[in-house]
Amino acid sequence: MLNDKLKNYLHLHFIVFIWGFTAVLGALITIDAIPLVWFRMLLASFFVWLYVALNKFTLKVPKKALITMLIAGLVIALHWITFFKAIKVSNVSVTLATISTGAFFTAVLEPIFYKRKMIWYEIVFGLVVIAGLFIIFNVETQYTLGIGLALISALLSATFSLINGKLAKQYRPSVISFYELGSGVGFITLYLLFSGSFSAEFFKLSASDWMYLLLLASICTAYAFIGSVKVMKLISPYTVMLTINMEPVYGIVLAFVILGASEKMSHGFYIGAVIIIMTVVVNGILKNSLKRKRPIGQAK
Repeated sequence: MLNDKLKNYLHLHFIVFIWGFTAVLGALITIDAIPLVWFRMLLASFFVWLYVALNKFTLKVPKKALITMLIAGLVIALHWITFFKAIKVSNVSVTLATISTGAFFTAVLEPIFYKRKMIWYEIVFGLVVIAGLFIIFNVETQYTLGIGLALISALLSATFSLINGKLAKQYRPSVISFYELGSGVGFITLYLLFSGSFSAEFFKLSASDWMYLLLLASICTAYAFIGSVKVMKLISPYTVMLTINMEPVYGIVLAFVILGASEKMSHGFYIGAVIIIMTVVVNGILKNSLKRKRPIGQAK
């Protein structure tokens, strides 16, 4: 029998594996990024609402918090649109390697959000990440648009994480998720209405697209979000950080296995990707090491 700690650790790895698979699903789904995200958020909203209803959680939140959640919903919608668009115009490997820079966008934005000084080693690591990106830019010039979109997506992801960091301390993750997913659907719906994009053809999807979208919305969005919060309450932040950094690795390996030749990249790409991913890992290790050494009561 596995002990509870090992079970939760394996569960976390499974969830990170699912997150890595999300990018592959984005490549397998044939519709464009905006309708893809609209269907994803709509279906995921329903699954999260079902979870909230079954557990009889209240959806009442203060007006100020609700407005923040609505804004966060727009940010996550734009993050997913640019993420999946990057996959469509480049490939999974390029997108995941570039999206790893989100940790350093967070390092830049966090002092602004939480009004603290910039940490010197974050600047150094940021420069190393830029070097990794420079290598990828130079060897994969045909994917410049995809890299640019993935960078925007990483910035939006960092912004979303910082907003949610404050919300998660006060409200249930499922309630936050319901409002954010719902508002994201609402904003995209307005865009589609004003651009005249809704038509009979919009809803005519292949059986495989429906299957992948249901998998994306249920397992990769609703389940992974709620499951990750539960697991993170039982595992140390240090272990969680190291495990989450495996997401691009899982995703790139899965893409190569499932999608084949389209994901085969040059040696230079892998050098740049390893530099970025390893820098993110080292940054996390150093952060946690310093946090453990910090005297109790010292400002964070």
